[in-house]
Amino acid sequence: MDTTTPGARARSLRELRDEVVAGLASAGVTDPEVDAELLIGHVLGLSRGAVQARMVIGGEVSEADAAALAELVARRARREPLQHITGRAAFRNLELHVGPGVFVPRPETEQVAQLAIDALGSAAEAEPIGIDLGTGSGAIALALATEVPHARVWAVENSPEAFVWTRRNVDDVAAPNLELVFGDLAAALPELDGRVAVVVSNPPYVPLSAVPRDPEVRLYDPERALYGGADGLDVVRVLSQRARALLRPGGVLVIEHGEEQSAEIAAIISADGWRAIAHHRDLTTRDRATTAVR
Repeated sequence: MDTTTPGARARSLRELRDEVVAGLASAGVTDPEVDAELLIGHVLGLSRGAVQARMVIGGEVSEADAAALAELVARRARREPLQHITGRAAFRNLELHVGPGVFVPRPETEQVAQLAIDALGSAAEAEPIGIDLGTGSGAIALALATEVPHARVWAVENSPEAFVWTRRNVDDVAAPNLELVFGDLAAALPELDGRVAVVVSNPPYVPLSAVPRDPEVRLYDPERALYGGADGLDVVRVLSQRARALLRPGGVLVIEHGEEQSAEIAAIISADGWRAIAHHRDLTTRDRATTAVR
């Protein structure tokens, strides 16, 4: 989109950006500079880097584009997720479609995906099998399929609302080694029992009493993707059992979880017979993932 329109009053891009940053900051948005530049880029059809470069050379924004931006900024100031406004979420090397009804992938999940990618890539089979249980947007499954192209990957999702987005992303990326399945992870893919190299999941793990503080999460992420029962671990218990049936001996389980759940998860999966249980910290040094070996 052009940054100026002939005959229309133009605004300084830098001044407009600073105005948006101030407005988002006053609304409590965590990273107002990032969100401001991404919203401007969305309106102008530019990357964030291109927006920054255009500010350096004194770029301007047309009155029409400034008005369109103001509408989006008002939505973000009401704490609607940025990704819902733009319709896109970055995840590793992917740009995913997201919106109401599907969990927006988080940066910390990229590290969880890396654990699964490393395990799948080092598997001895010529075509190792990886399964993402409760795939949501398809983020982890698509990362596995595109970054370990010799693997065969299945993505399983049971939410009709989320599955619309999963299907859209799977169709968009078009990884030939990925198969999408609508189904419950508790009974998924029995035909693959005992043959799988890696099972990975970002299950709902928030306890029912622990309502998230951020409005973006509390008001917009689907409840079925957030809450995992009284202690948050109901789905983890099911996942532990199902993954043991799916994985071959030596296969790896990767689970994302809350920072204070490591010990409880270790107890659950240890009782189920898992070995080599290990916890993994995110970039803020919080335990956010657990791995175990079948």
